Amino acid sequence: MSASAISILVFGIYIVIVGTGFLFIPNKILPLFKFPETSEPWIRIMGIIVAIIGFYYIIAALNELTPFFWATVVGRFAILVGFILLVVTRKAQPMLIGFGVVDAARGFWTLLVL
Repeated sequence: MSASAISILVFGIYIVIVGTGFLFIPNKILPLFKFPETSEPWIRIMGIIVAIIGFYYIIAALNELTPFFWATVVGRFAILVGFILLVVTRKAQPMLIGFGVVDAARGFWTLLVL
């Protein structure tokens, strides 16, 4: 497995775990990041979507889908920019930027090894 595939695999596993956590125990996870607890279904819906996207990452890594790897680099930097814009426009709490930083850092790792 190439270094870039390993970076994608690790990120895929990370987001499957995060997504699964938001699906099953969102109110244990949200306070850790200073987000309010919720009974709304959106967090569980997001958890399902994130976990499925993580599955896509894992399958792409196992199959060395390099074009997908490149696309994720762009997407993960775009996530950081989008999260910053949401915070600057006061549509989200500043802690959201932390998720974007993690995404961008792992995207940078993938970029370095591509």
